[in-house]
Amino acid sequence: TGGPDPWLWEQIEGVEVQAKDLTDAHCDHIGAVGPLRERTGAPVLIHEAEADWLSDPRLNGSARWAEFVGLVTAPPPDGNLEPGGSLTFAGKRIEIRHTPGHSPGGVSLILDSLCFSGDTLFYRSIGRTDLPGGDHALLLASIQRQLLTLPDDMTVLPGHGPSTTIGEEKRFNPFLDGWTPD
Repeated sequence: TGGPDPWLWEQIEGVEVQAKDLTDAHCDHIGAVGPLRERTGAPVLIHEAEADWLSDPRLNGSARWAEFVGLVTAPPPDGNLEPGGSLTFAGKRIEIRHTPGHSPGGVSLILDSLCFSGDTLFYRSIGRTDLPGGDHALLLASIQRQLLTLPDDMTVLPGHGPSTTIGEEKRFNPFLDGWTPD
């Protein structure tokens, strides 16, 4: 969630929001966390490595772009997204995979044939590593070990941009050229 935009409120009108699972704590993902929790009562979950980022504009990156986005903060999380653990949504299991590199606590969430990759893997691209906590080699290793091992026909829903599949990214993503699962 970027900021508390009216579009967001329209999208969740009449929907029971059960949780806000943050795939990373950069400012472009946390701007609506406080208002969303206030409106819905839904708990906020994040990997423990980035829990402090919610209240620190230097860590979440908003200090870098303060003239454009202001200093972004959010209330503390209600719980952790534990790597290797799972959540339940509508009776279905959501697997939590730790995919650091874009940020230290980056996670991807697997639900049936869907991979919510956050800012780890995009259509023909990968997450930035020039932001706070970024590590290019670690990002590539996370993608190799945690995402490229998923079925080729799994749909990837990134934090920004169009959807793709694991197979398409293996074949066509220029950042992954030569990277295959161990």
